[in-house]
Amino acid sequence: MCGGRGTRLGGDREKPLAPVAGRSMVDRALDTLAASQVESAYAAVSPHTPRTRKRLIARRDGDGGDGPAEESLELVVVDTPGEGYVADLRAALAAGPAAPTLTLAADLPLLDGAAVDAVLDAHAAADADALSVRVPAARKRELGASADAATRYRDEVDGDDSGADRVPAGINVVGALDGAGDEVVRATRDARLAVNVNRPEDRRLAERILVGDGDAPDLPVGGIDWLDVSDEDAASEGGASP
Repeated sequence: MCGGRGTRLGGDREKPLAPVAGRSMVDRALDTLAASQVESAYAAVSPHTPRTRKRLIARRDGDGGDGPAEESLELVVVDTPGEGYVADLRAALAAGPAAPTLTLAADLPLLDGAAVDAVLDAHAAADADALSVRVPAARKRELGASADAATRYRDEVDGDDSGADRVPAGINVVGALDGAGDEVVRATRDARLAVNVNRPEDRRLAERILVGDGDAPDLPVGGIDWLDVSDEDAASEGGASP
């Protein structure tokens, strides 16, 4: 998903093109998918991100300049109406990817292929139509990241001392567009999923972590440590629809 206005981030760049440690967030997102089990990506742009659309088409056609020498990821650029995350997600899902579908916001610059694979593995192990990934809001504050997501959940949790207030991580597996099927919830404190770049301070934090500043939090590697969540999941949260 790379069609948002990004007004909170400031500057005159479209949000997906904002650089983090010298590389645009949308290129970082695609690099991450290319390093994972994912073989095809549908990049959802909107009227708010015309330069991002141009950049993606150049990468798709091999004219991206700073793209990978050999692109292993099939890339499809999808135009959405720019009417909000949910509406744009529905438009993107209607464009062709078969359910269940991994969805990824372009503002997770710390994410890597191993973390994406861990999300896919968690979905497969759950034997459910959809997977919702969440991060404790307290963990985001602990890292110094903004935690101002519009949607919050009160999950029942064992072994999580950060409280039950959780926010969407920006990576999920969604099921059918009509909402049929079931959804499971997984939560983590992993910094790779906890730092969404929405504000200038988020970008500075991500850059410090990526370059390994001495007082910056360590960047996890390998799989994801999931918190224990009660098996209430999403039956009361609107089902598996985006």
